[in-house]
Amino acid sequence: MDQWVPRWMVLAKYLGVALLAVPVLAFAAYSLRFGLRGLGTDLSEETYIYTPDGPISNGAIFMHMLLGGLIMVLAPLQLIARVRTDYPQVHRVAGRVVVMSSIAVALGGLLYIASRGTIAGSLMDIGFALYGALMLGAAVQTVRFARASDAARHRNWALRLLVLAMGSLIFRLHYVLWYILTDGLWSNEQLTGTFDKVQYFAFYLPYLALLEVWMRRRTP
Repeated sequence: MDQWVPRWMVLAKYLGVALLAVPVLAFAAYSLRFGLRGLGTDLSEETYIYTPDGPISNGAIFMHMLLGGLIMVLAPLQLIARVRTDYPQVHRVAGRVVVMSSIAVALGGLLYIASRGTIAGSLMDIGFALYGALMLGAAVQTVRFARASDAARHRNWALRLLVLAMGSLIFRLHYVLWYILTDGLWSNEQLTGTFDKVQYFAFYLPYLALLEVWMRRRTP
């Protein structure tokens, strides 16, 4: 017998999803647009991440942004049970796109760090390189267990990949909230303040840790 769910809980669920979708879609659109512009336009006067006469680093970072935006749109759709059950081919095709794009995003970010480095130096290099390595590993493991028909491990690695895919948005949301609450305490434009240094790791490691706790508690 199906469990009855109060109508207000159903409405709250859909409202929550809608509210979450707004920043995700907005940031995805920004990443897609900025990535396309960076691949075809000189943005040296607009952003420090553009390298004059640096086709390799520019290609790496702006493809990273372009594909990152695509991942943010497609990855959450993989969680929808109705898509998985009623449209399995859509789920598989979208999953392949997410995995291949995630691998390209991770490699692009790592290549950019190796060729130019981040704005704030070695500690930020380490934090962001670790982020890229974890994304690469999660993408490989997701497809590995899908091919092995190990649904449980495939799901767990796909969830890890989803958390990492949201990392760029989470990084910026942390700053928005921090500046609202503290007016930018312990932060600066060079991203070398105390809060900035925490941020090198805080936009993904705590969320991965929370996910691990949830998955372990969920597993019988």
